[in-house]
Amino acid sequence: MDSRIRVLAVGAGNTGRAHILAYHRLPEFEIVGICTRSPESRQKIIEELDHSYPGFNNFQEALAVTRPDAVSISAYTETHYPYTKAALEAGCHVFVEKPLAETLEQAEELVELARTRGKQLLVGYILRHHPGWSAFVDKAKTLGQPIVMRMNLNQQSTGAEWETHKAILKTSSPVVDCGVHYVDLMSEMTGARPIRVSGIGARLSDEIAEDQINYAHLQVTYDDGSVGWYEAGWGPMMSETAFFVKDVIGPKGAVSIVAENAAARGQSANVDAHAESEGLYIHPVGEDADAYLRFEENLTHDQLFQREQEFFLKAIKDKLDLQPMLTSVIDSMRIVLAADESFHTGKTVELR
Repeated sequence: MDSRIRVLAVGAGNTGRAHILAYHRLPEFEIVGICTRSPESRQKIIEELDHSYPGFNNFQEALAVTRPDAVSISAYTETHYPYTKAALEAGCHVFVEKPLAETLEQAEELVELARTRGKQLLVGYILRHHPGWSAFVDKAKTLGQPIVMRMNLNQQSTGAEWETHKAILKTSSPVVDCGVHYVDLMSEMTGARPIRVSGIGARLSDEIAEDQINYAHLQVTYDDGSVGWYEAGWGPMMSETAFFVKDVIGPKGAVSIVAENAAARGQSANVDAHAESEGLYIHPVGEDADAYLRFEENLTHDQLFQREQEFFLKAIKDKLDLQPMLTSVIDSMRIVLAADESFHTGKTVELR
């Protein structure tokens, strides 16, 4: 009897492509269909794999025809809630790219639906699966409390990358779309509860709607006195000076991700560089010299996404308890959506 997990892959852009490659390479998965808005994106991944899979333009049709065990959703944000809900109701496990949904209420509904249906729901917080970033979090926890967390990821996007960003901006600001990764790590570093969020933003292009912003910045305060900020901007106007900052400061010193290749000028639009970490630069208070911890393993974009799908496989096979991770997902969404609210209202948001 075939024990492979039959997976329907939705979306074949940068992230969707990486997930499809992982399913294709992992023998425990069987791709039963690829669903995209356009045949061209499907054809591109099929040519790369040199292997044909059933193709669909309509998600509901693909779900009904393929009857998968799992659904992988890497389409635009506005599809995440309806597609995830439909897949869970059809009895499927779900991997869905971040953000889980457009609203906090939708996200909480999906988490509860997965729990009541007994299905695994994994959200694509890819940095949780990177050994370098895990070491960064662990070292930050040794710096005492409170801590100051400084992070950004600006992208000087042009051409196809800028077109993709403009499409995302129709439903999500950069600080919401990307920020969930980093505030998730901040909350893990502090172990404290976020209590207050402020946000600022700016519209830097006439190519986007008047109510959209392509630059955003959030500030979050925790109940232990820790504070963090995250900055994200997209577009051809963005500076590539100091676009990659990952830095934590505490009473006992500081730790920073060293990623000279990722932080090099001209690399901000390179998705391979975004999760890169060559090592940690550690400054301990009271010691004569700083330390540098170089990582032996620096995963590529595709390798990192495969590691994420290996975890999804383990979660399904071993029936892992993903509720703590889902609680962190909800917390990170609460922070970034509060930052968006703060920008639009001009007021600091007190979290419930």
